[in-house]
Amino acid sequence: MTRLRVARLTGLSSVATKGIDHLAVASGIGSFSFASRNDCIAISKSFLALIVVFSLLTAAPLWATPSSWLGTIVYADRARFATGQASVGATIFSGDRLSTDQSGGVQVRAGAARFLLHGASMATFSQEDEDATPAATLALGTATFSTANSKAFALHVASAVIRPNSDRPTIGQVTVLSPKELIVKSTRGSLSIAVEDDVREIPEGAAYRVVLDPSAADPQGPRGAGTKGYGGPPRKPAKDKFIWYAVGVAGAITVWAVHEALESPDRP
Repeated sequence: MTRLRVARLTGLSSVATKGIDHLAVASGIGSFSFASRNDCIAISKSFLALIVVFSLLTAAPLWATPSSWLGTIVYADRARFATGQASVGATIFSGDRLSTDQSGGVQVRAGAARFLLHGASMATFSQEDEDATPAATLALGTATFSTANSKAFALHVASAVIRPNSDRPTIGQVTVLSPKELIVKSTRGSLSIAVEDDVREIPEGAAYRVVLDPSAADPQGPRGAGTKGYGGPPRKPAKDKFIWYAVGVAGAITVWAVHEALESPDRP
């Protein structure tokens, strides 16, 4: 009888142990499955986070710097900046427009260049695509620029581009006469004027009246201030992108420009 009871107890103990082992294994499998699901979720979240960060990093330049800084206004008198009054210390960005009253003026320092917008004038600033050179498009009036090197500044008038021709300190002045006529003067150093692939040099001390429409009739004489007389028949290039007339230069370009250009090669 005692042996029978012991056998029964041993059998029950064995069954209980097996039940516990199966329960532990099942519990372990469940825990592993739960942990695996959590790991998958965590990995997925990390992957998505990396994608978001990468997207922000690659997209940041597009919205963080919508326009490029070009220069600072260092002098302003009866001048307008966008829709308000221009003031000393204001920052100029690509796309900004400056204009002046009849007796006003505004001066901008842009890296190794200075740009002076004379009275009754208007210009819009930009940046050259190929080398990020500061530039401006003169739509009305007269502008003077001084530079320390050939890549310091470029001035656009319609299809023409005027820039320094060398790395010497250079001073140039441009006056818009009409949408297709302008006068370009070089007071110090030589200038380069280009219309598409037609590129010519304006030597130091020379001035030319430029007609951007070669098919137009001969103009009736200069209407801009600071010129007198003609220098013979118009000169037509082989490429025929524009014609120009040599004109005499009366007087000197602004004392400001000469002084600033002579001051230092690093500060034209």
